[in-house]
Amino acid sequence: MAPESFSSSFRAGRPTTRIDSPVIAGRSLQDRKNAPCSEPIEAVDFPPKSCLGEKPRKCPPNGPFFAPWKTRFHPRQSRRRHALKKTVSGRIFFFVQGAKVVRFTFMQFALKPARRKMRFLPLIAATYFMVSGGPYGIEDILGGAGFARALVILLVLPFLWCLPTALMIGELAAALPAEGGFYAWVRRALGPFWGYQEGWLSLSASIFDMAIYPALFVLYLGKFAPGLTAGWSSYGWSLAVVVLCCLWNLRGAPAVGDGSVGLFVLLLAPFGVFVALGLWHGFTLHPAVQWSQPVSESALSTAILVAMWNYMGWDNASTVAQEVENPQRNYPRAMIAATVLVAVTYILPLSAIAMSGLSVDSFATGDWMTAARTIGGPLLGIAVVAGGAITGIGMFNALVMSYTRLPMAMAEDGMLPRVMAKRNSRGVPWVSVLLCGLAWAMALKLPFERLISIDLILYGSSLLLEFVALIVLRLREPELVRPFKAGNLAFACSLAVGPAALIAYALYASRDEKLMGSTSALLFAVVVALLGPLFYWVFAAPRVRRRLAAAQAAD
Repeated sequence: MAPESFSSSFRAGRPTTRIDSPVIAGRSLQDRKNAPCSEPIEAVDFPPKSCLGEKPRKCPPNGPFFAPWKTRFHPRQSRRRHALKKTVSGRIFFFVQGAKVVRFTFMQFALKPARRKMRFLPLIAATYFMVSGGPYGIEDILGGAGFARALVILLVLPFLWCLPTALMIGELAAALPAEGGFYAWVRRALGPFWGYQEGWLSLSASIFDMAIYPALFVLYLGKFAPGLTAGWSSYGWSLAVVVLCCLWNLRGAPAVGDGSVGLFVLLLAPFGVFVALGLWHGFTLHPAVQWSQPVSESALSTAILVAMWNYMGWDNASTVAQEVENPQRNYPRAMIAATVLVAVTYILPLSAIAMSGLSVDSFATGDWMTAARTIGGPLLGIAVVAGGAITGIGMFNALVMSYTRLPMAMAEDGMLPRVMAKRNSRGVPWVSVLLCGLAWAMALKLPFERLISIDLILYGSSLLLEFVALIVLRLREPELVRPFKAGNLAFACSLAVGPAALIAYALYASRDEKLMGSTSALLFAVVVALLGPLFYWVFAAPRVRRRLAAAQAAD
């Protein structure tokens, strides 16, 4: 800060007294030296820090408040000489004090560098990849339901599934921007037992959810050259995605968010061309569009489950709240923006396919390349395939950032070993990243559709706990500051109706699915969920009791 600006601000906040004023004009030289700071002699640039405290102290002799040459001057030439000396003295003092401040600040940042935080646009991009990752993955909706039913499913689900969840996440993330996100909300509202169940269900769901995205990368990589993914090479490529994203996450949440912005642009650029060409073909060539087709009950059920999976994951962005810039303001805005963005990037490509007259009788995962090549030629087909590989990396990378904060938050609460809370210099829980990456690598060979069923059941259970936490916190803590509020209490209760109905349908639809041999996918998911209470009472409860006993002893 320049001396003039500091001096003006200092004089504005503290009254000054001229040296020739009646208050001190008659004082002796010694009295002027010993004048207390509450009665300054003359305010000059940069007063000493010791004179700015609340407790009145004596200004140091020969300090910046006093200079022997500051006496009354009447001749014009002497006044100029006095002004010159005052200016030189102020500049010298500014230089010396400024050097001290710069040196102190440099040492402070060298010892503990300030951590950069994720901003608004990177938060939207990261949330987008946690939920969607583009139109890839909705192919089974088209193949199972046809154009008309697929459009209805993709238009209705945002209002029943996405928007209620986004509103709930927006309120809780703005009110409680804690590390661990939804785990911290449930723990605060329902206690440590249910907080542990929330963390267990989410981490268990991640084991099956995270195996999908490397498989998606391998699927589209095989479109370039099938030999690259033949045999065990596919597992090697999936493992490479896990390793790459874990290393990427060790650089911190801002690096993941900034990378998500770049991947978002690369991912959607080919689809922008695809949508424009598809709509142009529809308006100029007027092809026959087969809007409806006969579908079986199982195919329609699979289409709904895949659509639910493509629209889930909104709460994942909440676990990095402490690494987001101004979370109270940015989270609600990011949730609403991402909801609209996800719905648009699903509906527009589907509409472009319908308008261009393409048949979707056998449309399945990975067939975007065929549609792009038909509409825009081989170059567009290659670009869409590259986008499919990008979406696998982008979704896995963003979700690594989200899920690895859960073990860290639980370890800091004493529910997991303290080693899980260790962080590197960028604030990343590196032990959690490595252990979670190892667990995810062990589930890479499971089939896609069955992974979705298990993931929906476990994730749906944890999501219902979050809605319960929203209502309980409204009742128990009505005075909690909520920068964003999802309506009144009745409206907050109604938000859970749509997601609860869809989760019940997912349980019903997956009743006949088999995981391995004759093992029911539903039964397997229930067994995994019931392991949570067992692990809590065996491992976490003793830790929680010891922690409470230590806190009481300290009090």
